[in-house]
Amino acid sequence: MAMSASDIHKHNDRSASDHPITTNGNGEVEHQQRGRFAFSGEPTLEDIRSMQAEFTDERNWNQFHQPRNLLLALVGEVGEVSELFQWRGEVAEGLPDWTEPEREHLAQELSDVLIYLVELAEKCNVDLPQAVLRKMALNRLKYPANKVHGSAKKYTEYKD
Repeated sequence: MAMSASDIHKHNDRSASDHPITTNGNGEVEHQQRGRFAFSGEPTLEDIRSMQAEFTDERNWNQFHQPRNLLLALVGEVGEVSELFQWRGEVAEGLPDWTEPEREHLAQELSDVLIYLVELAEKCNVDLPQAVLRKMALNRLKYPANKVHGSAKKYTEYKD
């Protein structure tokens, strides 16, 4: 049975007890959800949008931050993330073989990607959280678990 957007929203509204918080050996907070990594609750996408809007306004950069320019900047930042993985072969989940400076560099580049993505969505009037809910509901219809479990085929390759 496919989850509706409201079901997905309820899933995301679970209490903090569903997300145990621990610290790693460096005193940094690690968020876990059923044995998986989980993001912290703040800042929200709206917080990020607001911070970036303020940053851009303070510098009078809106004249440069139009959709096309933001898209090209986003692509450039994705390229910078790609460079961090280039020539490494397969990389294990959690990046156990990466140094702390390498992890921090990745965090900075992924942050750039997110910031540009959020700003692009703002300039295009796309409410990303709501768009994600709609897209996840569509993906559940396109990729029913009972048909696709363990397979990487595209939805057009599945037969009824």
